[in-house]
Amino acid sequence: MEILTKTWPWYVAGPLIGLMVPLLLLMGNRQFGISSSIRDFVAVIFRKRQGYFAYEPEKNNWRLWFAVGIVAAGLVLSFLPGPEKAGIGVEAQTKLASQGVTVQSGLYPTQLLGGENGFSLTQVLFCMIGGLLVGFGTRYAGGCTSGHSIMGLSQLSGTSLLATIAFFAGGLLMTHLIYPYLLPTLLQP
Repeated sequence: MEILTKTWPWYVAGPLIGLMVPLLLLMGNRQFGISSSIRDFVAVIFRKRQGYFAYEPEKNNWRLWFAVGIVAAGLVLSFLPGPEKAGIGVEAQTKLASQGVTVQSGLYPTQLLGGENGFSLTQVLFCMIGGLLVGFGTRYAGGCTSGHSIMGLSQLSGTSLLATIAFFAGGLLMTHLIYPYLLPTLLQP
């Protein structure tokens, strides 16, 4: 069981993720990515059979089970004892502390994203706007980071290369230029 609960080094985890690409292609020319699974969930819930949310069970059921498996594996592994627990890294804690974020227990800084006192209205609005932007960006780019950066790049897709560059540029822009200016607003009660 310890092999499931320890952090695998990049040189083991990376090739295992990479092996998903040929495996999925051999299993019926399937494409790896999670954003299309979310679209399938919406189609199943609202019973859509046409338009953008058109759902073909015989063709797409595997994506639903793939997404369910990701969530189920995360839940099961969260209950297994292990030498390491997920949390905020020491370097990130130091950087956040220098920016005034001092409450950093668990998986995220509760001072930024709600803690014992719940979420502030500002935090809820930032989360909602962020979610909408991520959803829009995923659809506008024609897929998510896993679809483009893993599947698309392995197929030498120029579109996936541009999308991956945009994903990283957006992350760097947010982290280093926008986030420092938003932080004081997020820290207000």
